[in-house]
Amino acid sequence: MKIAGLQKNSMVDYPGKISAVVFTQGCNMNCGYCHNRRLIRQTGECGMYNEESVLAFLEKRRGLLDGVVVSGGEPTLQKDLPRFLERVKRMGFRTKLDTNGTYPECLKNLLAAGLLDYVAMDVKAPLCKYGKVCCSAVDTGKLMESINLLRNSSVEYEFRTTYTPELNGNDLLDISRTIRGARKYVLQQYREVDRAEGNYTGKAEKRSILKKIAGELMESVGTLQFRGDFVLI
Repeated sequence: MKIAGLQKNSMVDYPGKISAVVFTQGCNMNCGYCHNRRLIRQTGECGMYNEESVLAFLEKRRGLLDGVVVSGGEPTLQKDLPRFLERVKRMGFRTKLDTNGTYPECLKNLLAAGLLDYVAMDVKAPLCKYGKVCCSAVDTGKLMESINLLRNSSVEYEFRTTYTPELNGNDLLDISRTIRGARKYVLQQYREVDRAEGNYTGKAEKRSILKKIAGELMESVGTLQFRGDFVLI
């Protein structure tokens, strides 16, 4: 598996768990606000991690970490992802996958094999705006397959949207209708990224949301959660 990064300890990437985060190389989207832009290309310019050394590190953290998050990039591009997760599960860790949902076949197989305990799927925009927000062609039918897989699954999951400048309140309502019946929907604060370097510029946009829209969002999903600085007006 192409591993381009390892965060050895995180308190925020797996809700309620202390985790390590494994970052895979390569993504099929090109979102302008992505803070992992160095991971987009299939072959990274950054140093790659040896998979066995990552697994050896995790072996030493048994009993100290609760879980392992596989993020990216887009992890479902990795053919060896099932084997990697299986080895992680055998160590006794809980597993979380961060995904953009474009490979439902992979997600379906991982769920069926019992290799996932938590899935966070980014729903980046209303389906009609995906190309604009992601700066790439997207098969929205595949996205709906992944959304339906998660809504019908028994694992913990969340759908999440970064509230970028391209989106407005009506877009959020459109998204909520797409994921209607979901157990959890998370709105994340937009933070500006230098598109060349992929680093945060330090500018974070504090977005306002009408209470009426927030109320309608809550009617569509089980739990609505805000991550970051939002104002209800």
